[in-house]
Amino acid sequence: MAKPSSIQALYDLCKKTFTPSGNPASSQAIAKLCSLLDTIGPSDVGLNENCSDDDRGHGFFGQNLLSNHNFNRVARWAQPITYLHIYENDCCTIGIFCLPTSSVIPLHDHPGMTVLSKLLYGSMHVKAYDWIEPVGIQRSGGPEQFPARLAKLQADTVLTAPCATSVLYPNSGGNLHCFTAITSCAVLDVLAPPYSRAAGRNCTYYHDYPYSTFPTGNRHEISEKKEDYVWLEEIEEPDDLYIRSGKYNGPAVQSKLRYLVSSNLAQRLWSSLHSCQRIRGTNLHHRLDS
Repeated sequence: MAKPSSIQALYDLCKKTFTPSGNPASSQAIAKLCSLLDTIGPSDVGLNENCSDDDRGHGFFGQNLLSNHNFNRVARWAQPITYLHIYENDCCTIGIFCLPTSSVIPLHDHPGMTVLSKLLYGSMHVKAYDWIEPVGIQRSGGPEQFPARLAKLQADTVLTAPCATSVLYPNSGGNLHCFTAITSCAVLDVLAPPYSRAAGRNCTYYHDYPYSTFPTGNRHEISEKKEDYVWLEEIEEPDDLYIRSGKYNGPAVQSKLRYLVSSNLAQRLWSSLHSCQRIRGTNLHHRLDS
């Protein structure tokens, strides 16, 4: 029997590790997934880093440049980020983000989710935060009031492939992060469970402000290095975020359900053919006996 592809092995292990309920996986299970992801390279998912798609100029930033809030904006050409969908079920999503040079995936969160990211090729800057207490403050002054929550810096580094798989958790590991492509690069992501509006797992974007931006009073004062703390303001999806869907050319994932459906279908077809053969044989014997 042929050895399953690396991406099939990843799916099989994810299926054993994650559940639709989103209950955290054990550290041992996450370690196994990391070990497997560490062995996956561009060729395992149908990519060629030497022919990376670093194109630009595929449309304008924003969804509607003629809307009121965009009317005075200067039109700029977008650098499209390409998403290659591999597989999704109630337990997890597996996919690849291909980022052209200088493109950015803005600061966003992963509520109640565990995310494993494997840089397949290239270099990118990663900045990541985790929420901390106090829950937030209220900016005062006129109609521009907004809540801002305090977060602590967990990562501010450059990753260059090949490198180890990174993991973020619901409350640790840098659950809020942003990516900036230093060179053309690609990231294989496993999100568990998937984003889901129905389950309250929306993707929310944020703008970060230095800790010194807002007065906090004694109750919110911190004694540690203040440069490691920021206030995060929830914002709408940025107009300059342009992600398009691409075609995944790597090995297909064969789910057990799909296999069972195919297997059952084959069995039904075989039974049907076998029945037809018996009927034809009976008719033939009947004609010969006559």
